[in-house]
Amino acid sequence: MATYASTQPQARAATVNPQPSPVVRALKVWLPRVLVYIILTIAALLMLFPFFYMVFTSLKTSTDVFHSPPRLLPFSPVTVVFDGEELPLYEVSINGQTLLMVDSGENVRFGFYTTADRINVDSPRDSDIIAQVVDGDENVADWPFVSAAPTGNVVNVGGTDFDEYTVTAADGTTQTLLFVYRGGLARMVDPNNPEVSAFANPRTLTQVERVEFQWSNYNAVLTLGNLDRSLVNTSLVTLGVTVGQVVTSLLGGYAFSRMRFRGQSAVFLVYLGTIMIPFVVLIIPLYQIMTMIGWQDHLAALIIPWIFTAYGTFLMRQFFISIPKELEEAATLDGLSRFGILMRIFVPLSTPAIATLTIITFLYAWNSFVWPLVIIGDTPTEVHVLTLSLIQLRNAAAVEPNLVLTGAAVSILPPLILFIFAQKYFIEGIANTGLK
Repeated sequence: MATYASTQPQARAATVNPQPSPVVRALKVWLPRVLVYIILTIAALLMLFPFFYMVFTSLKTSTDVFHSPPRLLPFSPVTVVFDGEELPLYEVSINGQTLLMVDSGENVRFGFYTTADRINVDSPRDSDIIAQVVDGDENVADWPFVSAAPTGNVVNVGGTDFDEYTVTAADGTTQTLLFVYRGGLARMVDPNNPEVSAFANPRTLTQVERVEFQWSNYNAVLTLGNLDRSLVNTSLVTLGVTVGQVVTSLLGGYAFSRMRFRGQSAVFLVYLGTIMIPFVVLIIPLYQIMTMIGWQDHLAALIIPWIFTAYGTFLMRQFFISIPKELEEAATLDGLSRFGILMRIFVPLSTPAIATLTIITFLYAWNSFVWPLVIIGDTPTEVHVLTLSLIQLRNAAAVEPNLVLTGAAVSILPPLILFIFAQKYFIEGIANTGLK
């Protein structure tokens, strides 16, 4: 009986891919998210930095604004009362010890001496000074150098001649140095112990400072250039324009979305087409109309022409179309009039759209500049709005940028606060407006 050997290859063992550990899986999920959040946070901080810089600068002193290098937080000098005067404190180094001192107001002239290899020919005052000797006959107690006598020699360093002096120290030792320059130094005194003193240039010393917010800048700005009156005028104009546009947009949006009349589509298209007319085209006709009525230099010219808006009507119409007709039919059966249906059904359901229109209109009216400049101009200041007063503030406080940025903060903070509190409705309105 024949025996046959099997020639079929043995089945290969199945290869099983090892599963990643839970830590690796978590890293794959969370690491991209963390990187995205870090990038978005950095981008947000970069965009918000100009706003933060404006707010912090509005709380600085005019001197602190020009500090080099620039600083974000507002600093103010620390002062003490010395001899009946409030003086700033400086850090003065004496024998390796740092003391807090004030400028006594007494200046003493010194001669500054050094060796040839330590002279800065291009800028002698930046040379590395070895000895400072008091000029004249004035006696400075405990000063390490007593006198300097010319030797009659002249040393040329880098093409510049310097006189040679013999400088005598308090301990009697002498050394031959070159005279570099003369200058005055202020006598710095320890306010707690006036007997401890030193000589230095206050401009080269480190001033003692602390973080201090200058809230008085806002009071100064509101009283400067009639800005407080401008803030009230801007609030009235913004309120009038915002309420006017919301009311007319509600009425127009309801009429174009729910009421049927001859030529409705054509009228709506013509009304909507007015959005395409550039504002610069309307300036001259509007100005002539306001002049004929007698509203030039009046706040009414800033409110009445802008209480009608095709954009707001279109926004409300699109939102009203999405409201089921069954609600309106049920309200009609209950005996509600058209106005009652609008106020009791459509308005409560349209809160996001109304909030969106309110925010957009508020920002436009609050920041309006060209039309107030045309119809009101520079005078009278009693009817100025913020955008016009900021121009005068910039001219009046040209050397005080902290006050200019304070005025800018005053004009920016109200709409910013409104947006923060109403952003929920604003975002919801944008999302819902595009739905069928």
